[in-house]
Amino acid sequence: MNKTTKVSVFESEVPQEIQLVKSKLADAGIENTVENKYMTFTTTPTANTLKIMVSLEDEKKAFEIIDAWLQKSDNV
Repeated sequence: MNKTTKVSVFESEVPQEIQLVKSKLADAGIENTVENKYMTFTTTPTANTLKIMVSLEDEKKAFEIIDAWLQKSDNV
């Protein structure tokens, strides 16, 4: 069995945003994981970007869910 290819569908430095998107994806039945990506190329304190990863097969559906959420949150 091949290991499933994971792709990043959302990045943020705000843990609350990551949790919200993670639960929206999980509610839609999309399995997801979070990875840390440390930004070390600046002289300012290191920013910690979190990335939500999903399987390649779920990428399109995940983007649709995230896009719908972003459109709603922009209109608040």
